[in-house]
Amino acid sequence: MDLPRADADPDSREGRGGMAAVMPAAPPGSGRTALDRRRIIGAAVEFIDAHGLAALTMRRLGAHLGVEAMALYRYVPSRDNLLDGVVEAVVDELYGDPDVHLTPGHGWQDYLQRLAHGVRRIALAHPEVFPLVATRPPAAPWVRPPLRSLRWVESFLVALIDSGFSEEAAVSAYRAYSSFLLGHLLLEVSQQGVAVNAEDKPEGVEEAQAATDLSEYPTVVRLEPLLSLDESAAEFEEALENLLERLELVLREGRAPGRGDDRE
Repeated sequence: MDLPRADADPDSREGRGGMAAVMPAAPPGSGRTALDRRRIIGAAVEFIDAHGLAALTMRRLGAHLGVEAMALYRYVPSRDNLLDGVVEAVVDELYGDPDVHLTPGHGWQDYLQRLAHGVRRIALAHPEVFPLVATRPPAAPWVRPPLRSLRWVESFLVALIDSGFSEEAAVSAYRAYSSFLLGHLLLEVSQQGVAVNAEDKPEGVEEAQAATDLSEYPTVVRLEPLLSLDESAAEFEEALENLLERLELVLREGRAPGRGDDRE
């Protein structure tokens, strides 16, 4: 593995010594050998990384794997089901990232900082895939802000509740954190020429709800009344006030935003 460059972004491939994804991309197949759901989803991640989300069709993915498109439907019944699998495969990289802690064993701030950098590493490693993460989950389209991985939402809420947050406070924290993180990272990948208006209205919502066992996400289900509230106006105003307070500090200290205390 290459050594990290001293001046490289610490969340980039270069900053991590050339290491990008934790999950290796599935190599294209030949003929009809060794076809399964994991291989198909891995190939879809690889295809989107190379060609963009808009180029992905079942026919092209089949050709990438060396099979007919119809052979894929045994393992992925629809394109939307395939995209759910793609998001989960990419989010799985968080669970293999040694710098991301799955529980707040060192405090909730440490947990959230590590999670944010882990998500940013995903965005930089898979910029063409990342806009899919910020789309509505077909099985729970009422989640606000939208986050296609219900497993991520569930683990986030559980971690904060276990850290002493009330359910209402945990949902508020989810809203603020996700809005900041996804908004910032979507802008970052858009600067690379990635279209960020990914498919936010997945087809087959009723079918997805029937096919997904929401009992795996009891906290998400229990907090549906809170997660489905639209608090956009109030959250925008609060975020704006926080920004203005930070700019007031910048003005008083005479430094550039984000420079911390490294003044000469």
